[in-house]
Amino acid sequence: MDPLPSLLSLLLLFLAFPLFPSSASSQQLEPVLDTEGNSLLTGTKYYVVSVIRGGGGGGVTIGPPLTGICPKAVVQENIDIWYGFPVTFYPAREGGDSIVRISTDLNVDFSRSIPTCREFGVWKLAPLDEETGQRFVTTGGQLGNPGPETVSNWFKIEKVSNGDNYYYKLVFCPTVCSDCKVVCGDVGRYFDDNNMRRLALSDVPFGVKFLKAPIETEAAMK
Repeated sequence: MDPLPSLLSLLLLFLAFPLFPSSASSQQLEPVLDTEGNSLLTGTKYYVVSVIRGGGGGGVTIGPPLTGICPKAVVQENIDIWYGFPVTFYPAREGGDSIVRISTDLNVDFSRSIPTCREFGVWKLAPLDEETGQRFVTTGGQLGNPGPETVSNWFKIEKVSNGDNYYYKLVFCPTVCSDCKVVCGDVGRYFDDNNMRRLALSDVPFGVKFLKAPIETEAAMK
């Protein structure tokens, strides 16, 4: 019996399905859920609010930088009932479904221009601030174009278990550039001298949940 046809058949079978495991693995990533239990959708606006109610503070918004005028800082409202500005999420990997999933590189965008700075509301991680020793989250990032030029603009959402419950945290650890050296860390809060809650890399993550913005809010911001 000539073994050549059998070997050729096995080789063709192997080559026919090289991408299936990778595709399946991508689909197994959990969707991020909003406060109603629905999957977050790309291009849809959500408030990012503290998981702690009653003293935990409100949602994220645009605030003044420590020094100068630009770029603006990403900060948390001090009052629980203030939700701040909604954000939209855009994945680095295009061509998939419209669901935002954990552990994937995302642009976070306030979806509004900042005329005083001639910039947009895309989040980015700023260089180390020598005075405070912090790496703050600011606006002024670039939407899309994943790679070395935009490596500081990509964040991830991770799920955190807390007994029978769970919440989410934001993480900076981009994988859009395999050759880039990045400092990975959780996004937490830095309280400055004026008690402003500035988002920055921290050993203590900022626990959050996602509240879908009303349609009228989305229309008003367009």
